[in-house]
Amino acid sequence: MLRVLAVDDEVPALEELTYLLRDDPRVGDVTGASEAAAALRGLSRMLAAGERLDAVFLDVRMPGLDGLDFSRLLTGFADPPKVVFVTAHDDFAVTAYELGAVDYLLKPVRPERLAEAVRRVADAVGAADGPPGEDDDELIPVDLGGRTRLVPRKTVTHVVAHGDYVRLHTAGAHYLVRMPLASLERRWEEAGFVRIHRSTLVSSAHITELRFDGGRALVQVGDELLPVSRRHTRQVRDLLVRGFRTAEPAGDLDG
Repeated sequence: MLRVLAVDDEVPALEELTYLLRDDPRVGDVTGASEAAAALRGLSRMLAAGERLDAVFLDVRMPGLDGLDFSRLLTGFADPPKVVFVTAHDDFAVTAYELGAVDYLLKPVRPERLAEAVRRVADAVGAADGPPGEDDDELIPVDLGGRTRLVPRKTVTHVVAHGDYVRLHTAGAHYLVRMPLASLERRWEEAGFVRIHRSTLVSSAHITELRFDGGRALVQVGDELLPVSRRHTRQVRDLLVRGFRTAEPAGDLDG
């Protein structure tokens, strides 16, 4: 059973959120707080005493310590709880993702959407105790002219850096997100993403071929051929040999 903390300075919103959380059979204990600073002090005492907290359901805009700063402070704990943002504002979704939030809910919160957030928390807590399952995935919030769309990581074929932004490519679309490529590389390494160039990150699950042309290495991803830098060629080749050994003889990969 999950143990969670709900933080919102608006009392009616806090009462509604705690009611919905207590109604979820996966949640065993819910504590509410109407001030982020007080919640942080209580959380510090709880963790210092060896007690467990699985997740914080957190508003963004609050007087004094806001939700984003609260989330940043959580990274200082040895075993911080997962974070789910619950807010009326959709313009903080990308920042929330960069901070490692499990989910981002918009008010008024629909019970079925909250249930999905609880599921994601339960999966994330379970993943911390063992290897991720096949159904584990991550949603990336992207801004589409005032709307926020959540793009599943498993649909991303490759990522290309554009200054302070990255462009996420899927089979049917691409999305520009303000985020450094290095952050995604570290975050998605265990999900099979590999750097093939200083500006390109590729999902190994979507690579169908490695070829050599005039001394240059390229990988086939969907309908695109992407160049592999000399620096990253051996790493990519070794990865594909391990992943596709039964389908592709290693000798063919040597060109």
